[in-house]
Amino acid sequence: SLSTRNCPCKMSQIPPKSPLASLFSERSNSRVDSLDHLSMDSFWLEVENIKQSSEAEQEECSLADVKAQEEGDAEAEWLQDAGLSDLLGDQGSENDNIVLLSTLTKTQAAAVQRRLDTYSRSRRRKNKQPVRHVRDIFGVVSNGETLAEKEDTRPDQLWHNLQTPNVQKQTQDYSCTVRNSGKEEVFNMDVAYSEQAAVLLKGSFLSESRRIKDGNALTKFKIPKGRLGVTRIGDLSAQDMKKIPTLALIELTALCDVLGFELKRNKAVKLKTAEKRLFGVPLNTLLENDQKLLPNTKVPLLLQALLSCLEKRGLETEGILRVSGSQTRIKSLEQKLESDFYTGLFRWDEVHQNDVSGLLKRFIRELPAPLLTAEYLPAFAAVQNIPDLKQRLQALNLLILILPEPNRNTLKALLEFLSKVVARENNNKMNLWNVSTVMAPNLFMHKGLPNKIPEGKEKQLAEGAADVVRMMIHYQDLLWTVSSFLVAQVRKLNESNSKRYQFCDKRIKNLLRKIHADKDKVEKNQAEPSKIVKVHASLLLKDSLEVHLNNATRVADVLKQFQKNLCQNGWNIVNTVSLLKCNNSMDSANLLLYEVGGNIGEHCLDPDTYLLDLYHVNPHAEWIIKQNPSYPRVF
Repeated sequence: SLSTRNCPCKMSQIPPKSPLASLFSERSNSRVDSLDHLSMDSFWLEVENIKQSSEAEQEECSLADVKAQEEGDAEAEWLQDAGLSDLLGDQGSENDNIVLLSTLTKTQAAAVQRRLDTYSRSRRRKNKQPVRHVRDIFGVVSNGETLAEKEDTRPDQLWHNLQTPNVQKQTQDYSCTVRNSGKEEVFNMDVAYSEQAAVLLKGSFLSESRRIKDGNALTKFKIPKGRLGVTRIGDLSAQDMKKIPTLALIELTALCDVLGFELKRNKAVKLKTAEKRLFGVPLNTLLENDQKLLPNTKVPLLLQALLSCLEKRGLETEGILRVSGSQTRIKSLEQKLESDFYTGLFRWDEVHQNDVSGLLKRFIRELPAPLLTAEYLPAFAAVQNIPDLKQRLQALNLLILILPEPNRNTLKALLEFLSKVVARENNNKMNLWNVSTVMAPNLFMHKGLPNKIPEGKEKQLAEGAADVVRMMIHYQDLLWTVSSFLVAQVRKLNESNSKRYQFCDKRIKNLLRKIHADKDKVEKNQAEPSKIVKVHASLLLKDSLEVHLNNATRVADVLKQFQKNLCQNGWNIVNTVSLLKCNNSMDSANLLLYEVGGNIGEHCLDPDTYLLDLYHVNPHAEWIIKQNPSYPRVF
């Protein structure tokens, strides 16, 4: 029992419906690792506070218990979520599936095939004709065996299947994984993470687990900018971003397969929501209501108000987030917000900072589904089991991309605020680990999720949850980046959709052979050492800018040239911006260059993108200069 331990709270009193009750009911028999010298008191105290605040509200905003899925059901759901639902039917259009499969790497294709194999076996055991045969999907090799029969696709043997020139060429990039804390390391996003892991596995280069929580000693990662620059979440159009989650799910599954980890997902269930306007309301509903007041709202207005209040008056407060406000006052404030928030009558200046932080945590906790989603919360929690820090971050990066947009935007707003709290550590005494241990229970505890914590793993899982929050706070810039290999797959999807594959027999016999023949074949026009192109700025000018591209021309150079011509040459300015001044307020930092059309929807370009290289990748695109929406307009 807890009475024999130095525990700041009686965790055994957590209501039995709390999903992680057993997680926090025991703290013994857990592993001894590098976290033991760090205090988890804030974590357990936060759990006690959560328990006290929710004792009388156990039936609110709960999820139905997740039921165990029958064999094959999980695979069927995975195929649907991966955009491959047509493979489950014996008739119907396959073209979209063909297009998606044509973009996959070898490890990604192997992950898809494993799920198809399992699904087909389960169908046969149920005396149902398999709706599709894997031979129809992944083809027949020369001796008649399927790829799965011919190749050993166990995680510890996958590297044998990666003996391609491209992969061998990349080995040198990933062979050095011996890490020294505080030193900068390369975080490669050009090659699929699963392919990198397979190459590392070949050389037994995977490093042992490191659980370093000293913020000053954290490994620094740098994303090397290729010739096409770096793409952040938000740089791609909504149309192209819709393609990212399915690709990220396939890649995350392939990565877990290579590493030998099972990617567990909860089955999506129907939500029971409270009849309220703010607390306990689904994110989508909140945003729909908020967008009626402020179109294009990306983060719930209530959360924005809570964070703004804390940023103005709470960042310097000692123990902010950790020190609990009055539960009675917090409940009363919640009721006032429900009635007065949208009328503008709520007086934020009269609320104590610790009560506002309590409202913030309550808002997150009371969402009908976890902010990290019911489906993927187990996957976020399982990230801690990946021994290598870089691969933990790779998995987190993919999970962030899989999240629905409202969840991802809300999470980012929260993490940006938490970073500001950590930055004021000298005043508020809340370092990165303190903030992580306080916020972890609010993100990972949810009343409606199943309670299946292995005995003796409570402390390990609690520390792991705090570690995941720590990584999300500290590495958020890296995690909110769209890997170059995913952007390349989106381009191939768009190209293939425009070509529309034609297979008379509606089968993909030779697809894998086609996929891996030479997917990154260089275009003929890539030999051109220079090119003259036109850059448009239809919202700013009636004229277009003629640009001479060579191997050294970057986006930043074009924007500077445009700004110079705008101010010096007296270009014919469009009426809508006729008051634009050229007194250095309209500098190149206020401008963005977009790639539009061709094999991309719309792509805001990194200033360090080399445009001749981009032209070779997407010769049919238009380039359009727009004003940066994050900068104040000068007219």
